[in-house]
Amino acid sequence: MLQARQFRQALLWPLRLMQSQGRREPPWHWLRALGPASPWREVVDEYTGAATDFHERHYREFVAFLPYVQRFLYGEGRTRRGTGDGGSPMRVFRRNDIARVRTVAQPGDAPLTLDIVHVDLYFFYDVDLVLLNVEVSATDLTLREAQEVMYRFGRGYPGGWDEEGCPLHCMASVEWLAADGSVLHASDSGESELFLKHVSEHRAPRISGHWAYLLQPLVPDYSTEEGVLRYRQIEYYRMPLMVFLALDRPRELTRADFTCLGLVTAAPRSDDASLPYSEAHLDDFERRYCFDRFWCAGGEAPNTRYLCSGHSLVVVGDAASPFFVDRDRGVLAQFRHQHFLMFLIAHFQKAALLMFSDGLAQALMALSVDDPESVRRFKRSIRQAFEGFLRFTHRYWFHEISEQAHVRALWHMCSQHLDIDPLYAEVKERIAEMSSYLEADSLRRQANTVVRLTVVTIFGLIGTVATGFLGMNLISEAEAPFLAKLFYFLIVFVPTIALTFYTIAKSKRLSDFLDALSDERLPVKYKLAALMAVWRRGRE
Repeated sequence: MLQARQFRQALLWPLRLMQSQGRREPPWHWLRALGPASPWREVVDEYTGAATDFHERHYREFVAFLPYVQRFLYGEGRTRRGTGDGGSPMRVFRRNDIARVRTVAQPGDAPLTLDIVHVDLYFFYDVDLVLLNVEVSATDLTLREAQEVMYRFGRGYPGGWDEEGCPLHCMASVEWLAADGSVLHASDSGESELFLKHVSEHRAPRISGHWAYLLQPLVPDYSTEEGVLRYRQIEYYRMPLMVFLALDRPRELTRADFTCLGLVTAAPRSDDASLPYSEAHLDDFERRYCFDRFWCAGGEAPNTRYLCSGHSLVVVGDAASPFFVDRDRGVLAQFRHQHFLMFLIAHFQKAALLMFSDGLAQALMALSVDDPESVRRFKRSIRQAFEGFLRFTHRYWFHEISEQAHVRALWHMCSQHLDIDPLYAEVKERIAEMSSYLEADSLRRQANTVVRLTVVTIFGLIGTVATGFLGMNLISEAEAPFLAKLFYFLIVFVPTIALTFYTIAKSKRLSDFLDALSDERLPVKYKLAALMAVWRRGRE
């Protein structure tokens, strides 16, 4: 059995932050303001901290990206611009109270304890998203144990239960452990009634208890718990993951092994060497999912293969290669820095686009065309979505992030598997269509207003000329008492107001009559018919 001398897995779960009343500041301000009441603390990165904290691995990470990506990831120096309180548009918060996680893959299996490298929350300026990042590590695992962790650990809730009530496709048990070994929280994935009841009541999945605990004080949107920051699932419940595997003899891996690793399928039985899917389905597996530039016996990191499906990024290499396991300059350093940020950008872009799409759908669902206030809210939501999408495009949308050959190749593989470009085009088209509708509706309303004003002006001109001409000598009450003047004024004012409003009410039909009257090709009877239609019953 092959051994994984070093195993690292980084989960990255995008969640949508829901707007709450009264929240105008960026979400991390609320988390920062909680102080000791929250387990999360803002990370002061090496770029904004002391110069002695900045090392060569940080420099290598920085220069791997193109300038506009550098500005997104690291800001523009210590003077922070354009983000309200400065620096990079990205904020990171970390909790340090969890030291290890103890897992049981299936009932009857021996517990497996993994070290927690870090647990982070990534926030982004002007985008209501948060990305949960959990990195775990272990040494001297069997290949099957590593595959079980890859397949089962990063799931937000169980996909179902078997006849005995054991959760399917996820860990049978997960326990977060403190540094002293005490259990901070345990999973509840086996309590099926909790999940069934939640879906029945809220039409939304219930997040497993151990993940909900990890995210506190953020709370699920449908939860009865109080919380300023509420989140909602926006992608599949399987969390995107990155895996680093340093094996004894990577060349002994079979095609079935690579398929299971690259597509993150369930670990096969020890005596099963068959492919997880049909030969026809996997005919182009190497071409679509494998980056084999370093899959050779030479070079600094021999026998290194990358597998990328969009959902996952797995690097397999030789544990005996010093460069492969070097955490400062080698492949491990690239995996934890350049490749992680590349993976984060790809999934952030996809999640942000899904967030915009979800926001449009919610705006349409809340629209009631018979309710003027609902129509106003809909228009406001669409305009905000258009403005937000415009800012996202100019701040966060990249087609290329690096000119380093392997980073660029992995970026293309990841973005293509995630279908980011087609999703961007679809969301852009939807927002443009709704924005065009609002513009057309605004122009229509303006045109209707102009028509009504024109009709009122034309018919009001007749009365104005007539009363002005006749009023010269018709009534001579300049010396009359004030009450008499007021009486004459009201006699004229009230009918005039009534006639004006009546003209506005009939302005559409009066406009049709004026069009007919001005058309020299129409006979007199049609013009009279248009005049009579002003008082005919029917819809305006």
